[in-house]
Amino acid sequence: MDDEEARTRLLDAAEELFYRHGIQAVGMDRIRAASGVPLKRLYRTFPAKEALVTAYLERRDRRWMADLRKAVTGAPDPALAVFDWLAQWFSEPDFRGCAFLNAYGELGAAAPEIVRIHKAELHALLADLTADPALADRLLILTEGATAVAALTPGPEPAHRAREIAELLLKE
Repeated sequence: MDDEEARTRLLDAAEELFYRHGIQAVGMDRIRAASGVPLKRLYRTFPAKEALVTAYLERRDRRWMADLRKAVTGAPDPALAVFDWLAQWFSEPDFRGCAFLNAYGELGAAAPEIVRIHKAELHALLADLTADPALADRLLILTEGATAVAALTPGPEPAHRAREIAELLLKE
């Protein structure tokens, strides 16, 4: 196993376990066991759990934002397409809410900076889609609220309701 394979296996295991069970509930030994990466190599790749948490969130941010950008590109109404994409995400069987807010909820001020960066990137995308930073603020609150509600009651309905409100805001 080379370094890249070890890193990928560790991040795959971390993502599945951290997202499903929480960051604090999952120890490094559990990551090691799930990944099949020897403990020495784990700590050579990620010297501390904080480094693994940051790498997990950075990778998730890149994939999540790329998927969202792809979904809105070329859509008839890209700002509303955000909510259509959210409805699909909320319906996934392993949906557990926002990994970034979950991390912040667990770690508070000790959460990695990527949590704030991710939310700023989402706001920037919404601002690009609407050409209106104030409207982007409102849409961000809608996306975050819908995500929080969907974490408690999974399924597309929170995104559909948020989309209805977004339609009203976009008409203003």
